[in-house]
Amino acid sequence: MMKQMKILTVVVLSGLALFLSACSSTKVTSSWKEPETSLSPDQKIMVLGLVQDRQGALQAKMEEEMVAALKQKGYNAVSAYETYGPKTFKGLKEEKAMNMIRKKDVDQVLTIVMLDKSKEKNYVPGRTMFYRPYYGGWWSYYGSMYNRIYEPGYYTTNTKYFLESNLYSMKNKQLLYSVRTETFDPSSAARMAVVYTQQVVKDMTKQQLITQR
Repeated sequence: MMKQMKILTVVVLSGLALFLSACSSTKVTSSWKEPETSLSPDQKIMVLGLVQDRQGALQAKMEEEMVAALKQKGYNAVSAYETYGPKTFKGLKEEKAMNMIRKKDVDQVLTIVMLDKSKEKNYVPGRTMFYRPYYGGWWSYYGSMYNRIYEPGYYTTNTKYFLESNLYSMKNKQLLYSVRTETFDPSSAARMAVVYTQQVVKDMTKQQLITQR
């Protein structure tokens, strides 16, 4: 009986772990900040996305969410997509791009870059059962186990997105902050933008780059 209870406990805990991991679709995998660096509400931050997707709207959504979150914290933030439109800096030399940004009185640029996107297949059994002692007849037991063994399963495809945000000073081109995240199978582009922003802003606060307001 104790052995059966242990098996059931392991199954339940494993299921709970999978449930909790599914609820947290984005996690920070690494972050770094230049020591003694913090952002001032008086300075202007431009959020610049480099995110490719078929709809073409993900860049705008990522920038929009980050700008809104920073503004809520009391910081002066603007979207590069809103300011210049898509692919404005494509083909430009560094000095011209820098001058365009400086003309908008921007002090820092926060990039959002999709480093990679990968797909993985997972096999889902046709029927799963919790282990329990079976006290019925052999035919009922055989029938239930037959379905469990021979009922075909199926494959699901999950997608992982790997993103990185870097904060640069426009005064001396210095890297001030960098964070990498992993997002697992977001329900939509809009949802990914929301959870990504939440995790990055949370990390920026933890790193004392921005203050809690």
